[in-house]
Amino acid sequence: MSGKIVVGYDGSEASNRALDFAVERAKSQGGSVMIAHVLEWSAYSFLTPTELEERHKRRNEELARAKEALMDPTVARLADSGVAVETSIKYGHIANTLANICKESDASQIVIGRDGETSLGSRVFGSVASTLAQAAPVPCTIVP
Repeated sequence: MSGKIVVGYDGSEASNRALDFAVERAKSQGGSVMIAHVLEWSAYSFLTPTELEERHKRRNEELARAKEALMDPTVARLADSGVAVETSIKYGHIANTLANICKESDASQIVIGRDGETSLGSRVFGSVASTLAQAAPVPCTIVP
């Protein structure tokens, strides 16, 4: 299976393992990688027009900071990998947004890292890995 592999990426050790796995897979299959970073964002707040304007300004600053501090160095690190790399930075619910990025980019697979946490919170509220394993629109690989 060749094609585009979307990698959920946040700069953590787990996401770096997932990225390394995806790059090797893409290299061996003649595919490409899209590194996707999702900033958690809730549309369910009731704000005044002034607060909305300030929130929009902060949002643009956060997107620029994520590109500069997280994505640009990662893309530079992969420059000699021999794999075509794209990036996507979006706001939203992480699992849902990653699934949408897969659909929008016509990806053939999604790869995410797992940090091994088994806290009560992730069991009660779910995790990105478990949500994507159940609801991803393409095959999902979870890298330990």
